[in-house]
Amino acid sequence: MASSSSGFVAGLTTAALVTVGYLAYQASANVPADLGRPGGGSTPAAVASKAPRDQQNPAALPAGSGKGERVVYSVDDDRVWLVGADDKVRRSFVVDPGTVDPAPGVYRVTSRSNAITGTDGVPVEHVVRFTSVGGVAIGFSAAVDEAAETATAARTGGIRETRPDGDAMWDFATIGQKVVVIR
Repeated sequence: MASSSSGFVAGLTTAALVTVGYLAYQASANVPADLGRPGGGSTPAAVASKAPRDQQNPAALPAGSGKGERVVYSVDDDRVWLVGADDKVRRSFVVDPGTVDPAPGVYRVTSRSNAITGTDGVPVEHVVRFTSVGGVAIGFSAAVDEAAETATAARTGGIRETRPDGDAMWDFATIGQKVVVIR
């Protein structure tokens, strides 16, 4: 009886592994070719090198930052805008960038993690990644303890938000969401 039970368990395990392998293959076969690459090519799509700003309202969405639903990130201003399909700003906030900046261009959200430890040793949540530069992943995240000190001088691509802003980004920027990086 014991041998038939172990054979049954081995059969179920094999069937489960085959199923998982098949599903993994299907998932990889159906991923858009440009997912993870800026703008679908090898270089970021062109955007204004320094998008015009409203001098009276520095938090206003810069002209030339694209159309439709998107995340807009200004490297020079350390600011993010979450923009709806109607081109209206849903939320705007200041961020604290990492040590590695993405090039201006149009990207897509490629992966997300609910909670991890950042490359600087700080526990972070609601990580939304959209590119990498020289092997450093670039994305938005919120430190679980906003007063946390970084544990290392490592190269980081984490663009840090407050926890409420991180919650808003997490809800808005799902896989495939457009991210426009401007100067």
